[in-house]
Amino acid sequence: MSVLKKPLITEKMTLASDKLGSIGFIVDRYASKSQIKAEIEQMYGVDVTRINTMIVAGKRKEKYTKTAGFVRGRNAAYKKAIVTLKDGQKIDFFENI
Repeated sequence: MSVLKKPLITEKMTLASDKLGSIGFIVDRYASKSQIKAEIEQMYGVDVTRINTMIVAGKRKEKYTKTAGFVRGRNAAYKKAIVTLKDGQKIDFFENI
């Protein structure tokens, strides 16, 4: 089973990638930094210098329906890893499009 679920491709992460050489990934909630580092280096062939991880709480959601009234809930929480690569290296997710 893969530790990496999907890359974070947002406006904020794109700017961080260009300026700092950092890439964001959504990872398995129970993955350690060493597991994340090993999989990124093996999958993309780059050198990882630093990894920061955080668990992001799910956002609250609320909607109104005619039959049930207000329905409240929340999105699932997830773990995010910000990976800093060695100078001069980068991962291009759009090269094969």
